[in-house]
Amino acid sequence: MTYLNALQQRKSSILQWMLWPALLIGSFLVAYAPTIRGLIDGPWQTEQEGHGPLIIAASLFLVWQSRERLRAAALSPAPIAGWSLLSFGLLLMFLARTQGVLAVETLSVIPVIAGCILVSAGWPVFRILAFPVGFLLFAVPAPDWMIDAATVPLKVLISDLVTRVLYAAGYPVAQNGVMIMIGSYQLLVKDACSGLNSIFALSAIGVFYAYAFRWDEKIRSLILLAAIIPITIAANFIRVITLVLIAYYGGVDQLEGVLHDLTGIGLFAVALVLLFLLDGFLSLCWTLFRYLRRSQPPRSA
Repeated sequence: MTYLNALQQRKSSILQWMLWPALLIGSFLVAYAPTIRGLIDGPWQTEQEGHGPLIIAASLFLVWQSRERLRAAALSPAPIAGWSLLSFGLLLMFLARTQGVLAVETLSVIPVIAGCILVSAGWPVFRILAFPVGFLLFAVPAPDWMIDAATVPLKVLISDLVTRVLYAAGYPVAQNGVMIMIGSYQLLVKDACSGLNSIFALSAIGVFYAYAFRWDEKIRSLILLAAIIPITIAANFIRVITLVLIAYYGGVDQLEGVLHDLTGIGLFAVALVLLFLLDGFLSLCWTLFRYLRRSQPPRSA
């Protein structure tokens, strides 16, 4: 065999190996083009779901980060499990699209991608990509009933905490549900002030941070994830009490426009700072624990 023939055979084998994944990716993009268009025109333009594209970018980054493990993984296609999962995802997409349920239609992306991985590469590759694929769950728009069920209790909790603290500080404040009366002003705690938007985004950031940088320390990762909701509530409490004090001293007109948006950005920044401070505190505690453990004298038999 000549060198030219060997080179041609190698090129043909590479093309055959790339043909199947290319067909899967192309078919996936064609099938979900209406879904992507619906997300761009709808949920991704809102404050609550605007982090969707960042979730997709983070998942792609995690796949790129696992490229060495993917090269070393053995290809062992699992057609039965793969086609079953792929068929379920496509059926879910068809039913959701015909009924106009964008959240379920977006959710069907996960079983479809998982099925494609199993069909083309098998379980070894799927185990490596399981987290990046599952992380796409944060890009699925939350259903309205779930948002309503979580928003109202959060608004009542924040309103109650703010009222109690300001009353203890001597301010003329009272509360009626999600309405805060301070001085001559009445302030309504809206859905944006419940902290739910920040909970979604901060949860995604926390899960990504724990997996990418703290996955080897399972207890530390679990503590960080468990602290996300309390941290978000604390940061949102700071935002609402700041807005109430601004209204009390400067008038309700000061809360409109840029200032309100800046407090929303500040809320997210405070929540991130609190999360990283907690991570630093856990790191300090772990370092101190190891130091004390090393300094203990060995026990005699």
